[in-house]
Amino acid sequence: MPFAQRIAHLKAEGAYAVLARAQALEAQGREIIHLEIGQPDFETYPHIALAGIRAIATGLTRYNPPPGIPALRQALAEDAGRRRGVRFTPEQVVIAPGSKPLILLPMLALLEPGDEVIVPDPGFPSYEAAIGLVGARAVPVPLVEERGFDLDLEAFDDALGPRTRLVILNSPGNPTGGILSAHTLAHVAAAARRRDLWVLSDEIYSRLVYEGEAPSIVSLPGMAERTIIADGFSKTYAMTGWRLGFGVMPPPLAEKLELLLTHSTGCTATFTQYAGLEAILGPQEAVEAVRAEFRRRRDLMVRGLNAIPGVRCPLPQGAFYAFPNVQAFGRSSAELADYLLEEAGVAVLPGTAFGCHGEGYLRLSYANSLPNIEKALQRMADALAWL
Repeated sequence: MPFAQRIAHLKAEGAYAVLARAQALEAQGREIIHLEIGQPDFETYPHIALAGIRAIATGLTRYNPPPGIPALRQALAEDAGRRRGVRFTPEQVVIAPGSKPLILLPMLALLEPGDEVIVPDPGFPSYEAAIGLVGARAVPVPLVEERGFDLDLEAFDDALGPRTRLVILNSPGNPTGGILSAHTLAHVAAAARRRDLWVLSDEIYSRLVYEGEAPSIVSLPGMAERTIIADGFSKTYAMTGWRLGFGVMPPPLAEKLELLLTHSTGCTATFTQYAGLEAILGPQEAVEAVRAEFRRRRDLMVRGLNAIPGVRCPLPQGAFYAFPNVQAFGRSSAELADYLLEEAGVAVLPGTAFGCHGEGYLRLSYANSLPNIEKALQRMADALAWL
């Protein structure tokens, strides 16, 4: 059956592929510890879930404006602006069913076939998938382990060309947990202003920072008019299945996204948005408690990984991923990930699931319990000792 060439490059996201293999082993009676999936293991906080239930019970189940209900757009403009030190208006906020549409739809609005997009490598695989769908070309720029997985600025400058139109940033980052430095953001901002480039800043993990801050490029001079922030509720509020994302961007672009949403998703579920409104306006103690728990898990995982001979793991500053260097074993990342799943019953992702510069690394999610992380570390140490 012939399919359009524009989807020929698409492939399954690595986490879902490994999850399927792990579940097949579980069906055979194996005990698998899941460190592959990037979602909080906590339930949606009760006051948020109840707000969604109340919305359904009171009939808030009909269509709403494509860019979102006005109350949520207002609340997000105030909250997102306060956290970034920038004044946003509700007209700049666009609500979508998850944050992934806020990666693809701006590209549809801004890019022409043959345009080039700079992407971090290793990076979230949906970036390159979306770039290919719109007919543009991804230009990967490596993240440097020795600098906390900051962007290689020399490679960034070399990657800039006459067809460069967009730069994608992700801080804190998936899969590394790294945070882009203020120096890097200033360097990218200067290039964007000089070359009239757009920046898509994926800030979905912005509330999961453990040391210092994760500054946003939108707060730098001259960047508010050329930056698109992609964010959402999945990671901060344990709302992955609610499918609720939001973007902040210049009003003319927000108007174009409204049209794209109108003719694609139509709108985001009304009751989901009322749950999001409660998340933003309600108590934030659960967010802080979960962040503290993730920090405890991070410290345990990194300490345990660094105790395994042949493994070197930098301390991630944000998100909930560890990205250990495993080059000393002389095996590819894919081979090691397969080995750990089959022999140790620990599901992890190869670094190459996030780009060619992920070779020699594994991604482990510490969105799992402390006892399970301890058990996984012991299993990994025992299995790797045989290599």
